Parts: sequence; C-alpha cells; structure tokens
Amino acid sequence: MKKLRLDQTRINYGRELAAAIVDKVREHIEAHTTVSVERSVLRLLGIDGVDAAGVPLANVVVDGLRREGLLARGAMYWLANAVSQLNLTAQQVAEKVARGELRLADVPPADGEAVRELAQQLAAAALAKISFRRREREALIAELGKGREPMVYVIVATGNIYEDAAQAQAAARQGADVIAVIRTTGQSLLDYVPYGITTTGFGGTYATQANFKVLREALDEVGQEVGRYIFLTNYCSGLCMPEIAVMGAFERLDMMLNDSMYGIIFRDINMQRTFVDQYFSRLVNGYAGIVINTGEDNYLTTADAIESAHTVLASDLINEQFARLCGLKPGQMGLGHAFEVDPGVTNGFLYELAHAELIREVFPDCPVKYMPPTKYMTGNIFRGHVQDTLFNVCSAMTGQSIHLLGMLTEAIHTPLLQDRFLSIEAARYVFSTMRNLGDEISFREDGFIQRRARQVLDEAVALLERIAAAGLMQALANGWFADIKRAPEGGKGLDGVVVRAPDYLNPFMAMLRQGGDEA
Repeated sequence: MKKLRLDQTRINYGRELAAAIVDKVREHIEAHTTVSVERSVLRLLGIDGVDAAGVPLANVVVDGLRREGLLARGAMYWLANAVSQLNLTAQQVAEKVARGELRLADVPPADGEAVRELAQQLAAAALAKISFRRREREALIAELGKGREPMVYVIVATGNIYEDAAQAQAAARQGADVIAVIRTTGQSLLDYVPYGITTTGFGGTYATQANFKVLREALDEVGQEVGRYIFLTNYCSGLCMPEIAVMGAFERLDMMLNDSMYGIIFRDINMQRTFVDQYFSRLVNGYAGIVINTGEDNYLTTADAIESAHTVLASDLINEQFARLCGLKPGQMGLGHAFEVDPGVTNGFLYELAHAELIREVFPDCPVKYMPPTKYMTGNIFRGHVQDTLFNVCSAMTGQSIHLLGMLTEAIHTPLLQDRFLSIEAARYVFSTMRNLGDEISFREDGFIQRRARQVLDEAVALLERIAAAGLMQALANGWFADIKRAPEGGKGLDGVVVRAPDYLNPFMAMLRQGGDEA
C-alpha cells in the first residue's frame, strides 16, 4: 500500500534525469578499458595462481601488455591468438609468460576472424561455469527456502578465514540469513587480488577466491543443518572491483557490496577508473544472479542525515540506472539507505520512518538494504541497544528487505559472539511481534511523515537536475555527495585506464549483458 501519496510523475522525472546522467558516463565507459577489467577477462578464462615472486598471473600478463602498449586491443585478443597458434590453454600461456618463456607480441598473428571465433568459444566455456553456479544456488533455495524479510544480515571480521567460518555458522544457527565477510583494512587500495587462504588481517579478512570457497562450503553445510539457504556477501569494490566479481561468481557468492561511486568518494579511487570497473563488475554480477548492495548509507556518516537525506535518494536513482545499463533486474538491486538521524533530534524517529518508507516506495521491486545507526553510537551499550531496537522497528514497519543488524558494542570493538547473539535475538523478536504492523497502519494525510517524504523527493529531483546540467564527474568534484570532493584526474588508479583501440576484443561484454537480460 502506498502510504506517502507521492507524486509518481516526480519519481518518473527523477528516473529520467538519472538515466540522462548515466548515459553521459556511458560514453566514457564504452571508450575505455582498465587493467582490472583486462585482468578480469583473464580470470574468466581460468587463469589463476601466482608467479615465483607471488604476483598474480593475471597481473603479470596484463602488466606486460600495458608496458608494451598492447592493452588497448584487449587481453582477450593476445590470449586467444596465443592459444590458437601455440595449441596451449590460457593457463599454460600465462605460465609461460610469467616464466619469461613467451612474449605475446611475438606470437604470429592468426586470421582475425579465427581469433574472434576462438575468443567467443573461450568466453562461452567460461560463462558456462558461472551459469552452473547460478543454477546451483537456485536449486538450493528451492530445496531449503530462505529467511523471511527483513533478512537478518550480520558481519564477521576476524582476519582468520577459518574463524570467520566458525562465527558465520554460529550466526546462522542463531538466526542470521546473510553473512558478510568484511575485508581487511586497505585491501580496496591494492591493485591486485591476494592469493590463497589467509589467516591474518586487520579489521577484516582478505577477499581471495580460496577464502570465498571456504566460507561458501561452511554456509552450505550449516544451511542444510538449519534448513534454509544462507547468503554469502563480500566486497566487490576498490581497484580490483571486476576481478572480485569474477571470483564471487565462480564461488557462488550471493550478494556483493558494489556501488558505482563509493570507491570514488570514500576511498579516493579515480572516478574515470571506477566508472569503467563498476560497469564490468556489474555485468558479471548480473549474469551470476548476484544481488548488489550499494553504499548510500555511508553518505550519512559524513553528512547530516536530515540535511542530506535527498542525496541518498538521488544516488539510489543513479545507482539504479547504472545497474539497468548492465542488465541487472530490480530483484538484484540492493539499493542502500540508513538509520542515522541524531537521536537528540525531536521526532527523529519520524524522520527515519519517512526516509525509510520513501526509499521503499520509490523502489518497490528492489531488495533494499537498510543500514543500522553507527554515527551516533557512543559506546553506551544500553543506549546502543535501544537505538538498534528502534532501527529494527522502523525496518519492520516499512517492509525493508536486507537488514544489516546493529550491534550494541558498535564504537567499542569488533562484535563478540555474544554481542551478535543479542542483536539477532532482539531483531527476531521485533520482526516476529511486529510482523504485520506495516499492513495495519497508514500515515496522516499531509502529516509530518508525508510532508517530509515529499520534501526529500523534491530535493532529490532538484539535485538530479543540477547533476544532469553539470555532469556526474563534475558533481563529484563539487562534493555534492557526502560533502567530499574528488577531482576527475585525481585519486588512485588513473594510470590503469586505457583508451580502447578500434579493434578492441572482449566478447564477454555482449555475452554477459545478453545473458543477464535473458536470466
């Protein structure tokens, strides 16, 4: 039931503005590739492992092509040509390059059409593996079912993947539906993906394909025990955004933190690099059936939740259009927002209720991700538990989909097992006792909540008009999101952006999009 009586024409206009904003960025995306996109192509082809110095083979091959000025044609061209001419697998080619036994530019060029046909065949074989993992997920959900919405989402972050697995299983037994493994501090700024199983990390655990496999197996095991499918989440962001998407697709992750602008704003990653990387990463996520989680909640940690509420909605609309550009369906768009109004504000809960209902009504078909209070958590665990309970109530009343639990010890330490148990228990109680409350209530005509929601919508549309006029890159330079300014030529990773050659070869682009559209 639509409780806010929003003007649908205003919402439609906001979407049109967001689509126009994204369309301008699309021109940049389609003219460029990046080192991380090309490494993703190699990983899709099955290239794995590291050289004698511990450098990932994907990096070795791509860095070599870039040094020689050959990357503009696409890593796929050089690999397919070598596979064709040398009768080797892609992995064998990469290993020879890493040992210094092969220089890809020295391989005699095969017939161009033959190389393109082989590239298509290699890509199809790679995508068949991802399709298999997607069907596997769908079969398990059909067999076991999944948690009721709001789905309870909790975090593990020990640094040791085996301890993460134990804590994840414990959380699932306590009632969690989604497990997210926080990455170790600073991994988003590494321009390579660490290799293998890791047992050390600070503030989180390294995102590696081997670690993904350990967690997936642990959650599949406990899912059979508790009788419901347990979703696995990691962070598809940073300088290796598309590579992590590939790893997640191969290891059947279910959700990925995957925002079009988060890395630019909060990690100072170059925007020209990020827009290209996020496009390819979302193509992979769409094909794999992965639900993306966007990061608008972070805006309210640096900007005021009342003054800047409209930036959340505007960004959600932009993220929605970037996702549509990649073929993601609404059911895969976990658009973000948060419960971050200062508790000292009179009627603060009414503001939160208006904001949450607004996002829910503007995106009725999306599995919206709702984030807990963090900015005003003080370390007072009793007050913190009350704040989290109000957050749980707001989520229940407004029908949120993915509910990231707040922890009573937020701002003190990484949650202990008992902290997580108390938070899950409290959320489950609220969700059960208020299960159908949202169906029983309506908001007073032209009352505080309706007026506040309309105000935020109008402010979001006005911001989108400004962005459409200035361009998204300039808007980011102006600091219109999160009160943080980023320059188009600044940040980390610009040197990894490459202008595509006219004969650039990457059949994954069209095949991923087509597969996502058909799925």
